[in-house]
Amino acid sequence: MYQGLSKPSLLSLAIGGCLVYGNLANAAVSQTALPQLSEAKPSALASSCEGLSSLLTASNTSIDSVETIAKGGVKLGDNEVEEHCLVKGKMHERIGEIDGKPYAIGFELRLPKKWNGRFLYQANGGLDGSVRTAEGKVGGGPLTSALMQGFAVISSDAGHGKPIPTFAYDPQARLDYGYQAVAKLTPMAKTMIHQVYGRNPDRSYFAGCSNGGRHAMIAATRYADDYDGILVGAPGYRLPLSAVASIAGAHAYASVPNTDKKDLQTSFTLAERTMVSNSILAKCDVLDGLKDGLIQDFKSCQTAFSIQKDVPTCKSDRDGSCLTQPQKDAVDSIYQGVTANDGKRIYSSFPYDAGINDADHIRWEYTSPIERDSGAVAMIFSTPPVALTDYNIRNFSGADFVWNANIDELVEKVNAVSGVYKESAMSFMAPPSPEDMFSLRDKGGKIMVYHGVSDAIFSVDDTEAWYKALDAKNNGHASDFAQFYPVPGMGHCSGGKSTDQFDMLTPLVAWVEKGQKPRQVIATARGEGNPGGVNEEIPTSWSATRTRPLCPYPSVATYDGKGDVESAKSFICDVPKEM
Repeated sequence: MYQGLSKPSLLSLAIGGCLVYGNLANAAVSQTALPQLSEAKPSALASSCEGLSSLLTASNTSIDSVETIAKGGVKLGDNEVEEHCLVKGKMHERIGEIDGKPYAIGFELRLPKKWNGRFLYQANGGLDGSVRTAEGKVGGGPLTSALMQGFAVISSDAGHGKPIPTFAYDPQARLDYGYQAVAKLTPMAKTMIHQVYGRNPDRSYFAGCSNGGRHAMIAATRYADDYDGILVGAPGYRLPLSAVASIAGAHAYASVPNTDKKDLQTSFTLAERTMVSNSILAKCDVLDGLKDGLIQDFKSCQTAFSIQKDVPTCKSDRDGSCLTQPQKDAVDSIYQGVTANDGKRIYSSFPYDAGINDADHIRWEYTSPIERDSGAVAMIFSTPPVALTDYNIRNFSGADFVWNANIDELVEKVNAVSGVYKESAMSFMAPPSPEDMFSLRDKGGKIMVYHGVSDAIFSVDDTEAWYKALDAKNNGHASDFAQFYPVPGMGHCSGGKSTDQFDMLTPLVAWVEKGQKPRQVIATARGEGNPGGVNEEIPTSWSATRTRPLCPYPSVATYDGKGDVESAKSFICDVPKEM
């Protein structure tokens, strides 16, 4: 209906017999006022994959190999991906001016013989640094993927060949990792798709979780003209501040008397965490109308539960049934959001949730500050980076960096520029004005975001704050093009005591191309026998195939009071009265 209005910044539309005038960048608009993008059309690849070698050319790009991947050469659970072409190559090969090391943007592009007319950029997590299989798998233990559905899919290393932070001594490698690799890879991939299929993709999508979710937020703000649908998981869109907060959290745990800094679990043991988890469930599990081990209404839980009031205070020795007052204060300081010396919150609060004793949660709380965040903050996010002899990671001690760190100085350094490092970490890592997604909105694009409530490194509270800001910027109409799905009990991207197996790509495509706005997404527990992989933290009291609806914020899954407690059909997505 509105094809051709790719950026309708000034618009006069007839809606229900009335005219809506104005600048869409500043006006509230209804779903019907936004352009409806057309549906992608399929094509078939007639030639052999090997015959493509002489056809594939793009600026600043070298092709290393082109080969046929037979049906079943890539599997997802028990499902076999159809035959496709695998193209491997690299872009912008160079030698770093600072460290003298070789750099390039490595990639693989998978091109289905039966193409659905769509392209997906698979953003990878962590420090990148390796080219993961370009299958477009998103969500915990999914049973489908973009490649399986017939998308052309690209994956990259984001501009450096190893997943270690020493790449960041090279200023350009920092920028590629932050946002520029996407800008270079996207037109190259679309050029090759045109050379292979004789046309550009009808629709382009972007998906990733964790740092990949940050990449997706970057795409939604910096590169909205290139993408029609954005799927974001657990977005670390303020990753430098999250990493600093993680180190500050380690300091908080270490402040608990008798804590061994070499084993932070001594500050808050698994037994103590399990006791707190049970206390949270006792207060919050029934808020959605059913005691089932899942806290659907996590917002109300933060009012209902208090670690200070609802957890016993130890009168004598710690035995797992209580917490000392210093323990309560340390844990609460982390969940309320660690602060700098001026009292300002460094990153975000975290919601109390039953997953506080999950293995993934504990790993992020106790291991990540030393083994991951130390190197990332010291070398990638700090300007200037710490001095290392020959830029060798073996010369770096994460423990020394963490325990000697001045948190206020770290906050300053992630916002600093210096010498050849002309962009701060908060400039090259974070999306500019993340609440400004007018370009994506006005072209008819859509964004869906999911985040585990028990995520211990990137907070669902931070994502909620982003969505509220987005909604305010759109005068209360963000849901016309954006949805946010908190996933009860889920940890970082997957796992935890949760129903974490779901497909959000299919409903995103239906929303972008058919205007079918999702009302909910059905998620499944990965119990015994699950072909996508078993989640070992599923309680034995749950059905192995429990289903729940994931509800778009601010609605919450509420039990209907009569149906099968293991079935999503017995729940409705409803907005709590207090909201």
